[in-house]
Amino acid sequence: MDEDLEAMTREQLIAEVKKLRAGVRAHRDSSRHELCWHHPQLWGLLPEKTDPLPIVPDWPEFLSGCLRYRKSLDEQVPQAPRSHEPYG
Repeated sequence: MDEDLEAMTREQLIAEVKKLRAGVRAHRDSSRHELCWHHPQLWGLLPEKTDPLPIVPDWPEFLSGCLRYRKSLDEQVPQAPRSHEPYG
């Protein structure tokens, strides 16, 4: 899957690492409502060009997962700033 790396020059490898790091940082720096979105641009950084369709939970299961995710943020980063900014 990563055979393309074998043929890259040092300069090409450095450029690839920088591109991937920028993508990871953009995802890491997401906040507020951005945390809830589908992020195809992140896996678009990979050389294989696929656009997989996610399996989307039905609404009750989806909302349950959102609530669990939000609760995990309280547990993992209780000191994080809070926002009352509405979506949209």
